[in-house]
Amino acid sequence: MTELNAIVLAAGHGKRMKSAVPKVMHPVAGRPLVYYPISAALTAGAHRVIVVVGHEREQVMPYLARAFGDRVVIAIQHEQNGTGHATAQALPVLPQRAHRVLILCGDTPLLAADDLRSLAKTLDSHPDAPLAMLTCTVDDPTGYGRIFRDENGRISEIREHRDLDNDAQRAIREVNPGVYCANVDFLKEALTQIDSNNAQGELYLTDIVALAAKQGGTIGFAADARSLVGVNDRAQLAATETVMQARIIEKWRRSGVTIRDGAVIHDTVKIAPDATIENGVTLRGTTTVSAGAVVDVGCVIEDSFLGENTIIRPYTVVSYSRLEAGAHVGPFAHIGAGTMIGTQSQVGNFVETNKTILHPHAKANHLAYIGDAEVGQSATIGAGTIFCNDDGYQKHRTRIGPGAFIGCNSKLVAPVDVGKNAYVATGTTVTQDVPDEALAIGRAQQENKADYAPTLRHQLKTAARVKHET
Repeated sequence: MTELNAIVLAAGHGKRMKSAVPKVMHPVAGRPLVYYPISAALTAGAHRVIVVVGHEREQVMPYLARAFGDRVVIAIQHEQNGTGHATAQALPVLPQRAHRVLILCGDTPLLAADDLRSLAKTLDSHPDAPLAMLTCTVDDPTGYGRIFRDENGRISEIREHRDLDNDAQRAIREVNPGVYCANVDFLKEALTQIDSNNAQGELYLTDIVALAAKQGGTIGFAADARSLVGVNDRAQLAATETVMQARIIEKWRRSGVTIRDGAVIHDTVKIAPDATIENGVTLRGTTTVSAGAVVDVGCVIEDSFLGENTIIRPYTVVSYSRLEAGAHVGPFAHIGAGTMIGTQSQVGNFVETNKTILHPHAKANHLAYIGDAEVGQSATIGAGTIFCNDDGYQKHRTRIGPGAFIGCNSKLVAPVDVGKNAYVATGTTVTQDVPDEALAIGRAQQENKADYAPTLRHQLKTAARVKHET
């Protein structure tokens, strides 16, 4: 078998998306559309993938470099003049030894690598044929190029929807999904012979099918239409997302993960067996969920690591953070960027953290803001505590020593350190460092006025009546 290469056409405008973002950069399951056909080609064994870019290419090229490195080579279509013209831009950067090349569209995220392998094998098994292509049959062929066959059932040509002449032609349900495997020498010659004599005045790649039919035949390989759907507008994007999510969730369920209905999981996420993902959870980006972890109803986890047996209670948001084994977080917590929650630590309801380290067994169970802080092992942060980290110009750090206890409704004005096993009394505003084992009290002095409550009530009642009367 000769070396396989691939061309992915990703230069189009995608006007029906009605977006400033290039069509191929719209996301499906956390990755741009264009990622998936490239990945399928590489998985199918392509030695090199050439991506033809054009419209808004400055948005596409940096992503391809980050995602694929030197496995992808760029070719530029400076003027959009059809798929045939786009394919021709890739020929100069094909390896000299290239003999077979896959040609794919950049907006087909459901394309299966197995179908590409089968297509390449189909061409190999017909050495006299210069071209093989995937075909499929759909209920509604509107918008697709139709496959025409001769009296012997062999593919003779493809006609685009706009170029069909009559209702009989428009009724043909076997369509062209735009996936080919071509002999490179044939492709180079064929692209010099096509013209723009069609409804759109463009160079159609599909015109090479008729040329191949006259030079040994175009071989069709039937595939499942559900995996060949292209994305042209937001409705198709949403439908594709639904299919992709079903694939992703089935994969994880079969690997030993419990996933309830309504979960949304990006293709980039990793989940270990025995994890549990409850209803309505969203897992985004480079998130990793370890064995035994439970992500409860309605949580959103993004670019974060959840250690073994962590429990994320309902409606918690975790972003760009790391939770070690056995940590308990939520409900209704917000774990902000740069947070590390240590083994067996607890962060409870309506607690927000940001750029914070909680060492093992630390606790902040209720109604607190902990920002730019380090909380020592087994320290406790009481309800209503605020870490005052921002002076309006820059942020400052607070350090809480191991075993320290911060009483409810305290305010820690950074930069400040609270020492090992120190105690901050309830309602204290801490503006100076607290030494190890010390008690810090910073409250306004309380004064009790005996028997004054009836007088106060009378004054307040009178004031309210006067206000109402006026």
